[in-house]
Amino acid sequence: MRRWLEEMEGRHGLDSLTDRSRQLVLGSFGLLVVLMMTWVVVLQDEGISLGPMLAFILPLILFLPSIIGRRPRGHAWLAFVSLLYFMIGVNVAILPGVGLLGMLIALSSLALFTGCMFYARFRSRQMKAASGA
Repeated sequence: MRRWLEEMEGRHGLDSLTDRSRQLVLGSFGLLVVLMMTWVVVLQDEGISLGPMLAFILPLILFLPSIIGRRPRGHAWLAFVSLLYFMIGVNVAILPGVGLLGMLIALSSLALFTGCMFYARFRSRQMKAASGA
């Protein structure tokens, strides 16, 4: 895996890979937030309550400063948190009538995990190269 990543870095360059992984993070993060909000609306039959919405969305929103600040360590932690959303997606996918929503949640959380993992690696290597270490 390490050799494959290093070959990919040599072929495409760190800047390009960092930008691509950041785009994946931003897209999948936004999609996951929208899907989780949709799940909360589907979960509640009568109206939308702020409490359950915050319970599902707040863990993601807490990582916005790391995403905006382009911090690799924050992205690494977000990768771990995205696995919790993967479990939610798998659990929702087995429910009758909302299986597609659950699969979309699981896939977007996997995309977020992959993007965060790659971004954390490529950005930290980019920062290390820029500092001359």
